[in-house]
Amino acid sequence: MKLIVGLGNPGSEYTNTRHNAGFLAIDRIADKTSAIFSANKKFFAEIAEVKLGRKKLILLKPQTFMNESGKSVQAAAVFYKISPADIVIIHDDKDIALGEYRIQQNRSSAGHNGVQSIIERLGSQNFTRLRLGIKPEKQIADTADFVLGRLTKDEKTNLEKTSIEATDELLAVL
Repeated sequence: MKLIVGLGNPGSEYTNTRHNAGFLAIDRIADKTSAIFSANKKFFAEIAEVKLGRKKLILLKPQTFMNESGKSVQAAAVFYKISPADIVIIHDDKDIALGEYRIQQNRSSAGHNGVQSIIERLGSQNFTRLRLGIKPEKQIADTADFVLGRLTKDEKTNLEKTSIEATDELLAVL
């Protein structure tokens, strides 16, 4: 069993923001696997359970704010008895160029508050991360304003394309 988590912020005001790249990707996985999310108060999240071949996947969209993502991930991991090594976190990364992604394991948060929250709650960084690039073309004054800013039409198109490629690779590995 694998727990796949897409990070983002809840609420319509955050839809189509750079920080919600994880939600975009997890929705792509749900579409591809015919999963349907439902609200789960126990996990502070929207959740779906699906089969991929013989493997069961738990898809999770925390409904906490980004900086509290660990609360949701920890609750689901404890309930399903999933070790950090069987968790995949999908999130935006301002240090990777838009249109690129990285799949990596056992890495620090690199300043991403949602990932840091998960590391703190799990007591481990030994999970897989699918990092979706959102790097700005030019220097930015305020990181929070940038990641919470709305995607331009070109950025959204590019991120959707990257999300398809990245999640297809991720599902093939699983």
